[in-house]
Amino acid sequence: MNTPSPRVDLAQLYPFELDEFQRQAIAALEAGKSVVVCAPTGSGKTLIGEYAIHRALAAGRRVFYTTPLKALSNQKLRDFRDQFGAENVGLLTGDVSINRDAPILVMTTEIFRNMLYGTPIGEVGTSLVGVEAVVLDECHYMNDRQRGTVWEESIIYCPSEVQLVALSATVANSDQLTDWIAQVHGATELIYSDFRPVPLQFSFCNTKGLFPLLDESGKRLSPRLKPKRSEYRPRGANQRGAPRPECPSLSFVISQLAAKDMLPAIYFIFSRRGCDKAVTELDNLTLVNEAEAAQLKERIDAFLDRNPEAGRAGQVEPLYRGVAAHHAGILPAWKGLVEELFQEGLIKVVFATETLAAGINMPARTTVVSSLSKRTDAGHRLLNPSEFLQMSGRAGRRGMDDRGYVVTVQTPFEGSKEAAYLATSGADPLVSQFTPSYGMVLNLLQTHSIEETRALIERSFGQYLSTLYLRPQQQELERCKLELNQLQSIVSEVDWKLLAQYEKLQERLKEEKRLLKTLQNQADEMQAGERAIALQFAVAGTILALKGDGGTIIPAVLVTKVSGSGQFPYLVCLGQNNRWYVASVSDVAALRGEIPRLKEVDHLTPPPELVLKAGQARKGTEDSLAIAELVPDPPGLPDEAPEVYAQGQRLKAVQAQIEAHPVHQRGDRPQTLKRQRRMQSLQEEITDRQAKLDEKTQRHWEEFVALIEILRRFGCLDDLAPTTLGQATAAIRGDNELWLGLALMSGDLDHLDPHHLAAACAALVTEVSRPDTWTRYDVSEPVLEALSELRSIRRQLFQLQRRYQVALPVWLEDELLGLVEQWALGTDWLELCSNTSLDEGDVVRILRRTLDLLSQIPHTPHLTQALRSNANRAIQLLDRFPVNEGVE
Repeated sequence: MNTPSPRVDLAQLYPFELDEFQRQAIAALEAGKSVVVCAPTGSGKTLIGEYAIHRALAAGRRVFYTTPLKALSNQKLRDFRDQFGAENVGLLTGDVSINRDAPILVMTTEIFRNMLYGTPIGEVGTSLVGVEAVVLDECHYMNDRQRGTVWEESIIYCPSEVQLVALSATVANSDQLTDWIAQVHGATELIYSDFRPVPLQFSFCNTKGLFPLLDESGKRLSPRLKPKRSEYRPRGANQRGAPRPECPSLSFVISQLAAKDMLPAIYFIFSRRGCDKAVTELDNLTLVNEAEAAQLKERIDAFLDRNPEAGRAGQVEPLYRGVAAHHAGILPAWKGLVEELFQEGLIKVVFATETLAAGINMPARTTVVSSLSKRTDAGHRLLNPSEFLQMSGRAGRRGMDDRGYVVTVQTPFEGSKEAAYLATSGADPLVSQFTPSYGMVLNLLQTHSIEETRALIERSFGQYLSTLYLRPQQQELERCKLELNQLQSIVSEVDWKLLAQYEKLQERLKEEKRLLKTLQNQADEMQAGERAIALQFAVAGTILALKGDGGTIIPAVLVTKVSGSGQFPYLVCLGQNNRWYVASVSDVAALRGEIPRLKEVDHLTPPPELVLKAGQARKGTEDSLAIAELVPDPPGLPDEAPEVYAQGQRLKAVQAQIEAHPVHQRGDRPQTLKRQRRMQSLQEEITDRQAKLDEKTQRHWEEFVALIEILRRFGCLDDLAPTTLGQATAAIRGDNELWLGLALMSGDLDHLDPHHLAAACAALVTEVSRPDTWTRYDVSEPVLEALSELRSIRRQLFQLQRRYQVALPVWLEDELLGLVEQWALGTDWLELCSNTSLDEGDVVRILRRTLDLLSQIPHTPHLTQALRSNANRAIQLLDRFPVNEGVE
């Protein structure tokens, strides 16, 4: 492909053949575009970020390199110092600032986002002057539930003239990510590659050995591993059913790897205790040769000479044999040593939790996934494809291995079938974790109007995905609107007032008919009773009116009576139509006693074939015809009841109004009424669909508005302008910036001694501990008094957050504060850790989180000088080995 003439000599910079995706990315950068580079772990994505640095340096410009974790930032600082010279590289993390004006500035993504907060969006603030590109390393961290929003904000707020270089592991919807960045930032090209320079080979370990997991196509389970029918475990079988499959021991798995030259390996186990137990299980196994053992001894002993309190009996001895654990409970300094030794190939097996997979660059020849399911807050579940991909991606070292090995192990609950499913599944898609926070609200309102702020919130990746996924609903809404518009244009000349009048008249007519029928029925019931009595005395020849079909009347003459089924007899009558009828009393519409009796029937007899049951009828004969013709047309039924007559007149009046109405004359009246009903139906559907769409698409903005209301209630906003309290809160970073701002500005912490202040700050940032966590150190009275003053503020904040459905934590943990206070008072590290149930890594994490808050106090506006001074002193008391980050 034709690459534009670059500023740097590619051949000199990279004397080896570049991969196609690397050349494409370089060409896009040279064309002035931003890039999303989506490629497997270990495929060489970092080279593109490094090229952006070389390119910027050649033009005398700067590059920001952002990472999701402090540990990764520290690692990048070391790597870039070696590569570009220490004078050209700086570091910014929450509490460390080194050479901040350097052309290459490494930082956490949060720091970059916070820089952008201080500048109106779209403009280049002083902090970004001269910056040509920003590298967003590990961009797939957008999926991180707690911190993913930082990546979205960084992309939205970054000035469009700054190129973005987003480096991501393989995700299913990289095209959507690229399209979104192009919309909110500027021209962006997707550089996608699924090529792995070091291909992966999947294996499965059971008690019989180590076998290829997939068949030759690489897409299905190997036939050799398919369970035989006799091995199938019946559904729901327990200990009484088929036995669970036998599982290989840890030492067996390691011996298989060693025998097949598949070490060094990262062995993933999903619990700290499991990792430590695995190290103990291999207490008799040495995995290094004599030369490696000598190197290890020299390196470990030198580390322990520098940091004598860092060594642990259960960790040092296995490390001499090339075995280590790596998890969040271990001292960070010791983990750092393990990482260095593993990268140099001196450690052969590291038992690690999955946090290692998402963290620092630590590839191995083999990764072993000990279980394909794990416990989570939502219960026990199978790993998802992205989690499995992240771990398997650590296998295969570029330039060292011709292939990487991924080994899954038989467990009592999962076997080769589940392993093959995960090995052949694609990556999960990126989802949006965009969540407004108090800090976001205050920072945006300091530099933007409410309209500009809303526009920014609606540019989130979450909004983009919602728009995409809701497109069918949006299209249906548009179709309804279009149909409504078409109908409205067709009936544009219709006088809707007249039509409404006509519709009301039709409704009234219906009601008048209903009333008439009711009154008629009532009158009929009364008359029927009277008729029944009269009919008992009626004689042959009496003129009657019988009820015919469809409301017709049949003039007839009574010929005779026969016994009926009830108390009244049946009436045998001859109709004027020369038909014989057998009628019951209820079949008689009227009895006309005022008309003279027809004597001619005296000699008439009913035909023998006439069945004498009510409802029966027969045709008359020639004889009967002469008499039938004598039956007179009765002059109508008896007079109607007055109320029936009056109602009939009302009905006729309404009918006359309808016939005289202009609308009645229109030929398209039924069609117009049908269209009107359709238009009403469409309007209801449009309203309903719009409400549902608004609910889904405006969710982030409604959350943002809820936060505004809470900030107003606490006096952080005067209308939409941040107050003194609001400005202080805006400068703070944390899980709940409002809570931290309220606590620091309350005055309750102003006069605490430095060691007490450290303990109080720990209460504000330490998550609620597990019930079985303990420490032997008590909390001092001044700290408890200060915290008790804050409880009423905390209660108010909880209540308001519940009312507005805001789910942000409001920590006030007092269980473990004695640890922080004792460390600030100079207690020895080993003594400190022996007085708590917490792992060392957890103690370090609490102290570092406390340090992070303390380090913000001197830079937060409107706090008292006393609080600032005490915070600086508290930092000095806490920030010593092994708590300090150790960045030189």
